[in-house]
Amino acid sequence: MTIEIDRYTYRLTWSEDDQEHVGLCVEFPSLSWLANDPEHALRGIRQLVRDCVADLRASNELVPEPLSAKKYSGKFMVRVTPETHRMLAIEAAESGVSLNRLISSKLNQTRM
Repeated sequence: MTIEIDRYTYRLTWSEDDQEHVGLCVEFPSLSWLANDPEHALRGIRQLVRDCVADLRASNELVPEPLSAKKYSGKFMVRVTPETHRMLAIEAAESGVSLNRLISSKLNQTRM
């Protein structure tokens, strides 16, 4: 299976400790690349991922699947305290919606 490195999830952030931009790849959490400007940080992390994928393939190891290629069902289970469950159930009832709809709405409000 061919995995294109451009399908991975990249992030750029600033490091106060290093006083540099940091390039990250979500699928490879142990990798990072520091650079003075964001463009170089992105280029650096992309090259590092490319090299890592090549090394994994050369040693017949599993290459992480890009998050963008994964299929999601839209279902997941979350455990909360009984008190939180009760509070949310009351809020849902008072709002006239299902507990699922209330929690989905709350999650959608927190998206970046």
